[in-house]
Amino acid sequence: METTISENQKNVGALIHLSTFLKYFFPFANFFAPLLLWTFNKEKEFVDSHGKQAINFQLSILMYTVIIGLICLPFFIIFATDFISLIDVIDHRAHEIRFSEIKNLGGYALLFCLVALLLFGLFVLELYAVVSATVKAAKGELYKYPLSIPFIKTTIENQSKDEHTS
Repeated sequence: METTISENQKNVGALIHLSTFLKYFFPFANFFAPLLLWTFNKEKEFVDSHGKQAINFQLSILMYTVIIGLICLPFFIIFATDFISLIDVIDHRAHEIRFSEIKNLGGYALLFCLVALLLFGLFVLELYAVVSATVKAAKGELYKYPLSIPFIKTTIENQSKDEHTS
């Protein structure tokens, strides 16, 4: 890797990571913004590495979210029949509803809490990792996101393999 990293490269690397927060304002901006910044600056090895890391991590977070949803899908289907019967009870006897008539209320609450906890954990992980990556990039250091799946091969992985073999 280059021995000197310019301030511009550090700023672009940090901006690549920060641009992932644009997803809270525009759909899929967490992919497009870092992808654009990386594409226009990938001839610089430092920026190339940070761009690949940011995109890999965002794809990983998307995959983890989809996996959580797919794991929960069968439970939602199982509880759907009870939910339909709950709506039927509400329609026919809105003023006489008792909690004992609502089936699997604990199941609904448990599933909702479990999904909320998993998604909140992913959110906290993403906040922590993106802020850490931004700080490292601003200091001119490389950063490897935790739990990131290497969809795009990065120089950090190659360096760690070289260190283990020597």
